[in-house]
Amino acid sequence: MSSTVSQKNSRIQHFLKGVEWLGNLLPHPVILFMLMCAILIVFSAILHYFDVSVVDPRPNHSGDIVVKSLLSQEGIAYMVSSLVKNFTGFAPLGTVLVAMLGVSIAESSGMISAALRGLVVGTPKKLVTFTIVFAAVISNTAAELGYVVLIPLAAMIFHALGRHPLAGIAAAFAGVSGGYSANLLLGTVDPLLSGITQEAARLIEPNYVVGPEANWYFMFVSTFLVSILGYLVTEKIVEPQLGKYNPQEADDPTILNNKVEKLTANEKKGLMWAGIAMVIFSLLLAWTIVPENGILRHPKTGLVAGSPFLHGIVVFIFIFFAIPGYIYGRVTGSMNSSQDIVKSMSQGMASMGMYIVLVFFAAQFVAFFKWTNLGSIVAVKGANLLIELGLTGPMLFVGFILVCAFINLMISSASAQWALTAPIFVPMLMLVGYAPEVIQAAYRIGDSTTNIITPMMSYFGLIMAVAVRYKKDTGVGTLMAMMIPYSFIFIIGWVTLFYLWVFVFGLPIGPGSLTYFSVN
Repeated sequence: MSSTVSQKNSRIQHFLKGVEWLGNLLPHPVILFMLMCAILIVFSAILHYFDVSVVDPRPNHSGDIVVKSLLSQEGIAYMVSSLVKNFTGFAPLGTVLVAMLGVSIAESSGMISAALRGLVVGTPKKLVTFTIVFAAVISNTAAELGYVVLIPLAAMIFHALGRHPLAGIAAAFAGVSGGYSANLLLGTVDPLLSGITQEAARLIEPNYVVGPEANWYFMFVSTFLVSILGYLVTEKIVEPQLGKYNPQEADDPTILNNKVEKLTANEKKGLMWAGIAMVIFSLLLAWTIVPENGILRHPKTGLVAGSPFLHGIVVFIFIFFAIPGYIYGRVTGSMNSSQDIVKSMSQGMASMGMYIVLVFFAAQFVAFFKWTNLGSIVAVKGANLLIELGLTGPMLFVGFILVCAFINLMISSASAQWALTAPIFVPMLMLVGYAPEVIQAAYRIGDSTTNIITPMMSYFGLIMAVAVRYKKDTGVGTLMAMMIPYSFIFIIGWVTLFYLWVFVFGLPIGPGSLTYFSVN
């Protein structure tokens, strides 16, 4: 029996080493997009030379879709003249930066950190695991805060309760990273992905709009699914395998003396007033969209779908975090003047430097891919192949999710991976008959579920550093092996939910989101 278990563990270790080796072969995402642009330029010239084309399948369009060369006179002129426009016109850029301005104020004031701490510390012992996973999922609204604050906090809480601190790290890591796309509120990831999806959808339908709220219903419910599954995996699989914690294994014994501080009276007061501000703002917002004559409803149809409210939802995300964040800061003393607001927003923008660089090259790749018609040609050929194989139903999405999950092992950035693959998959699946909103939701499942088992994830080193402090012989394989059960269970549970949601109950993925798409 022990020999069989040993052989299974050996195979897992070989697999994990293989993933790590493959991941290390890939360059930084910025360099990857630069290389992809260079390859695309050469490839478009070769395909143009051989007159590669497909018949345009759209009813109102006749003729062929032909590959255009970026090395032709027209192509070179396009690249030179459109470089800045491609960057500034890239949909995710502005929306993410605007949302981040508000989140930065709430984060800098300490409001989000205090809210998470209060949520976890005030929970009954029986619900601690569930609460940690749940708090970790919703912490994604504030970007990296879950990694920096909640994961170390979870380790301290588990140790204080006489439980294995690595189990606490695993539970929080599973929520923050494995449940990356799920949330109760719209966060910075929603406008980021929807902008990329919109650009890809316009390869088929030039005026198609995908809003940040496109997946909100599905991701809202997914928050509870991930929290329940994370709780069960921690309690039933991971913690029993870890066994009883031995304090002598700690690399830094002083960390065992750390205590989880309860909220101070001042922090509680700050959260109370911030909460009141959120409620007032929510009521004012409801007043503009709930009544049939609400001023933020669609001016012609009177519906919420396609309304100024949905088109401007990033503005409301900004306000929802900025005002309560500032009020919390004023009450607690962490923000005393308008200068502090400016400073917090500046720091938030500074942290987005790498994202802006990445977007510049991703925007060029998406624009070049669209101009050459390669995206349309790959979509048509791929859609025809899927139809010939009979993969047009649920199994199509199962395969798509698994492909996204595999790619994520080597390109762990959600935006980088989606910017690279959306121009191929979104048009392809649109031609098969599915709406971009549903395609994006399926992608988010694949992207999230393998975040926790890839060393290419940007915060993997941070998680390792926290784990080593409690168990000095923790290695990459240790952490990845600990997280594999979460990844496996999450993908099964999430795919099942997706199947029931879309194909059994036929529910909309988000407000006004379509499930099926027909080519006009």
